[in-house]
Amino acid sequence: MKYMARCFTAWAMAVFISMILVTVPCNAAQSFDGGTAKIVSGIEAKYANKSFTADFEQASRLTALDVTEIAKGKAWFSHPGKMKWVYESSDNHEIITNGKNLWIYRPGENQMMTGDAAPFFQSGSGGAFLADIRRIRKEFTIEPGKSGKNFSQLVLTPKKKTPELAKIRITVNLPGYEIPVVETENLYGDTTKFIFTNIKFSMFNEQIFEFTPPPGTEIIEMD
Repeated sequence: MKYMARCFTAWAMAVFISMILVTVPCNAAQSFDGGTAKIVSGIEAKYANKSFTADFEQASRLTALDVTEIAKGKAWFSHPGKMKWVYESSDNHEIITNGKNLWIYRPGENQMMTGDAAPFFQSGSGGAFLADIRRIRKEFTIEPGKSGKNFSQLVLTPKKKTPELAKIRITVNLPGYEIPVVETENLYGDTTKFIFTNIKFSMFNEQIFEFTPPPGTEIIEMD
């Protein structure tokens, strides 16, 4: 159970970082060098208030157990904080939030977990910035990471660290400012890495961010 809980916490952190991409940016509270400032502004212009879909591959590594779990699927994102993740691996399940409510549906087990999205993710999953993701510039120290001809990396360090979140690394494709890689790391050294492909910015029916379980589904309320 502890193993699964830590895996899910790692997933939750990566998901909330994905929310950064679909949230209105706020005024900067940190001075950047010219190159970093250009990348941050480019990301905001590319993703803020946009709807998009992407295929993803997720690798969650628990360092102490030397275990890495791989999963694949498709995700939908829309402002503010609306997401749907459909996992197509052996443990197929769906994770859906309309920004307020959260549903985790496991058809193979005929089971759905549900709760309030914000309190669930805020509890021990990243600190104050999760209360208002629009404050990311104020809640993180943003520094340049690795760079190459066609990409650059941003390293985000929360100003108020928690065990669940120590660092975030975002890879940015240049010059298009798409983000193909998001990796989070906690204080235990565990990491969750998402690789996004087939990123498409387009409008779609946002009813997909609502969920009604099939009749007979076991419903579990999350605290």
